[in-house]
Amino acid sequence: MTASSAHAGLPASAPVVDLNSDLGEGFGPWTLGDDEALLDIVTSANVACGFHAGDPSIMRRVCARAVERGVAIGAQVSYRDLAGFGRRPIAVDPAELADEVLYQLGALDGIARVEGGRVAYLKPHGALYNTIVTDEAQAVAVVEAVRRYDPAMPVLGLPGSAFLRLAAEAGLTTVGEAFADRAYTPAGHLVPRRTTGAVLHDADLIAERCVQLVTAGTVAAVDGTPVPVAARSICVHGDTDGAVAIARRVRESLLKAGVTVRRFTGSGSFTGNVGIGEG
Repeated sequence: MTASSAHAGLPASAPVVDLNSDLGEGFGPWTLGDDEALLDIVTSANVACGFHAGDPSIMRRVCARAVERGVAIGAQVSYRDLAGFGRRPIAVDPAELADEVLYQLGALDGIARVEGGRVAYLKPHGALYNTIVTDEAQAVAVVEAVRRYDPAMPVLGLPGSAFLRLAAEAGLTTVGEAFADRAYTPAGHLVPRRTTGAVLHDADLIAERCVQLVTAGTVAAVDGTPVPVAARSICVHGDTDGAVAIARRVRESLLKAGVTVRRFTGSGSFTGNVGIGEG
């Protein structure tokens, strides 16, 4: 099954994909990435909730701009790790982790609602994202937090992960994602950032990979082998060098290939349990 035919009701001739990016990742006077420019390109914004980056003023500004542009607001929840930008694994007690996810969800949702929006989905960040690919105890904690907060809230994650499997079993809507600017292992996991070549920078190559991903459902691993990835959303990292140019090139290439770029939540969107066990 290709990525373009994985969702019921979408003909193979009309592939659809969401573009998401990590935004609001500054803190106080410190800024990271160009949120304003990326909000004109992406369809979903993963907004930092203050645990790895972001503060109330940044959160409110990004939510306001997202509402203005019709971009979906997602809670990018993290370990409590400002110093490490949420990229350090933490052996946190699952009950405490569930509470911290609830805290972040509630904070961002309150701000989003003041600006006329709402948190439409959840996506884990950094080390938490990678840990719950295999760590079922922490994955259950994140799932339970979402289920208790809003059982209708979709979650975004890596296809084939314990997180998406357990979320689906709990009745949550799951959305598999792929990464535009990250290298993949033959097993379909992300190459660790500390490894040379883990982050891609060639905009043309990245755009070509994204078109292949959406139209054929595969991405080339670091050894050149095609890896099946059933994804309904593609992440273009906001903190990658040249992020805006990369995101723009990806969107232009997808549109040129006949792909519809659309948010997976809200009016006219597409949702469903997609990507479980296929990546």
